[in-house]
Amino acid sequence: MFDFSGVLYYLAYFAVSLVLLVVGIVLFVMTTKFKEFKLISEGNKSAAILVVGRTIGLALVLNSAITNSISIPDLVVWGAIGIVTQIIVNYLVEVLTPTFDIADAIENDNIAVAIALFGMFIALGLIIAGCLTY
Repeated sequence: MFDFSGVLYYLAYFAVSLVLLVVGIVLFVMTTKFKEFKLISEGNKSAAILVVGRTIGLALVLNSAITNSISIPDLVVWGAIGIVTQIIVNYLVEVLTPTFDIADAIENDNIAVAIALFGMFIALGLIIAGCLTY
């Protein structure tokens, strides 16, 4: 007979992870100087690239939290720690790039800046994910 408890755990982890991903994206949008989704709706490719890079970075962090968690509460705690770390690192990237203003670059659809940030957020997501392997 098939044991459905594994399916229930899968669904619970999946649902909680999706909620964490959405919360992470919402927090990112709330903490930036510009309105990513408004810019995307206006055809701004740089904003789209940036959002995708942040989303992949967050997904990498959450993947590590999922893989290493021993329970749903454990997943929530470590997922939240990863999300907060990713947001803090976002601010550090702004501070460490004083030669240009990220918000202005994205609003002006500077694809080069968006691609650089895309890569940075994926790399930082990988590093944070690696740190979550406790």
